[in-house]
Parts: sequence; structure tokens; C-alpha cells
Amino acid sequence: MPESGIQHADLRRWLRAAEGFASGGAIAIEPLAGDVSLRRYYRIIGAAGRAIVAYYPPELRAVAHRFERTTDLLQRAGVRVPAIRRVDHDAGLMLLEDVGAETLFDWRDRGWEAIAPHLATAYDATLRLRAIDPADLDAGGSLMPPLDAAALERELAMTWDVFLLPNGLVGDDPLSHRLSDHLSALCAALEDGGMVPCHRDLMARNLVPLPASGEVAVLDHQDLRLGPTAYDAASLFNDSLYPEPQQVDAIVGEALTSSAVYHRAAVQRTLKIVGTFASFARRGHPRHLTLVPRSLRRALDHLAALPEGAGLAADLERRWASTLC
Repeated sequence: MPESGIQHADLRRWLRAAEGFASGGAIAIEPLAGDVSLRRYYRIIGAAGRAIVAYYPPELRAVAHRFERTTDLLQRAGVRVPAIRRVDHDAGLMLLEDVGAETLFDWRDRGWEAIAPHLATAYDATLRLRAIDPADLDAGGSLMPPLDAAALERELAMTWDVFLLPNGLVGDDPLSHRLSDHLSALCAALEDGGMVPCHRDLMARNLVPLPASGEVAVLDHQDLRLGPTAYDAASLFNDSLYPEPQQVDAIVGEALTSSAVYHRAAVQRTLKIVGTFASFARRGHPRHLTLVPRSLRRALDHLAALPEGAGLAADLERRWASTLC
């Protein structure tokens, strides 16, 4: 059991006191694979049905409070999220609705016809999010700070340090300086283009298809905050799943993919996730490294779609050719 986990015997005792699991009988506990977070998740199967338990170690108890808050905000905005059945902040435990075992990323080999309706529903969720009052995202300072230019640049600095530089894709040379200057200007332009409520990590691995209703359930939403207007759309269509532009157009129309704001957000997001995947690998979780070449390819494609970025993209293409997909 990981140090940040909870003993199954303790979890069973807690569950038997929880509403819906007090009827006795056997309770099966299945630890779920997570990411590098210290949170731990367990699928619970008992006489009362199925549920998910999230365990938050003491250093992450504030995240549990945020998750409660964002669940309420998203539900009121009409976004489908797992319902919270019970919370015990002292124990760091949260009992959640089990919305399903497969994410939309797990459906990636089922074909576009299976995936597209759920991407459309997820895109609709990005629009519903905008009904959230920005003032509610700073209620008592309990939620996350804006994804402003400074935050966007910090994310790209990590990618630079943990992937681009170690792999010889950038260095102390004119092309690298051009890229650095361009990315700084791009992040500033994203903030200047306006900020709206956004999920911050709305992508296939955080979406669970609900075939019976045609909806998707949105997971991992505790980082809800203000961000660039096209940020969630850029994440949805460029992180982990990589639909072609014409497929995106079929869902949202050409207004999005012809927008410089969208392309700028997609450049930032795709480069950001390269750093995230590389950082995960450094901490012993390399499974997403296979997505890095495709993500870099998307970054250059979106950069090339910007008038101010076309020349830079072509020069980077030549330098990065062996790393691209």
C-alpha cells in the first residue's frame, strides 16, 4: 500500500458507516491506477452497489474542499460531474458516484463515429462553464488563481527545462531565442484576449462516456479557474485525442479553427502537456510519453496556422523532425 493510501480495513469500517453501504455484506475494494498525485482512488463494490472513494492525505485536504466547491459550481452550470455522496474531511475520504470504468481516451480505437458525439457534448460543457459567475471562482480565495500569462509561461518553462532542452530541441541559439520570445508574446496575447471560467484540464482522460444518456461525465475538475477563452477547447481537441481539423469543424463549425485565439491556446496547451508527460516520466510514470511526438506535431501545426508563427514553425520543423510524429 502506498504511504499516502489508506488501509483497506480502515476503509471498510468507514464504508459500513456510510449511507448506502450500511446494509452489511461483502465489500470489494479495487485500487485504481492514478497519476503522480498523492490522492488515491478505490472502486467499491458492495451490496448497495458501486461507488468510488477518493482518499486525500493530510497535505491535500484543501484540494478536497476545492473539489466539493467546484462540484457544486459545475452542477449548477449544468455540467455532468460525479455526484458526491459523503465527505469526511477529518479522514480525508470522499464517497463519489461511480460513473464508469472507461474514459473517452480508452475509446480511442473505437473510431471517430463513436467518439465524436461525446466530444460534442464535452464541447457544450465548455460553453456551459461560462455561466459560472467569475466572482464565484474567487470566493474567499478558496479556488485556483487565474491561468494568466504568467501562469501559462511557467508551464512552458517546465516543458523547456524537462524536455526541450534535455533533448536538444532548444539551446542558446537564435532559433531558440525566437521561440522563447514568441511564446512569451503568445501567452500575453492569450490573457489579453479575455478570461472565462474554464475546467483547466478538459481532455479525453478526464471524460467518461455515458452511453445510456449520450453525455460525458467530467472528472478532475478541482482546478476550475479563469483562463483564456479557447483554452478548454484547445485541450479537448489537442490533448490525448487528436482529431483532424475537419473533424473538429464538424462538431463546432469553422469559427473555432479559424480563430487565432484557438491556435494560440492550442500551441500553449500542446507544449505544456509535453512537459507534463516528461515530468510524470521522471517520477516513474512514463506511460504517456508515447503521446509526446504527436503533441509536438500539433504544436507546430497550430503555430503554422498563425500568421506570426508560420516562419518559426517551418524552422522548428527542420530542427525537430526526428522527434515529431
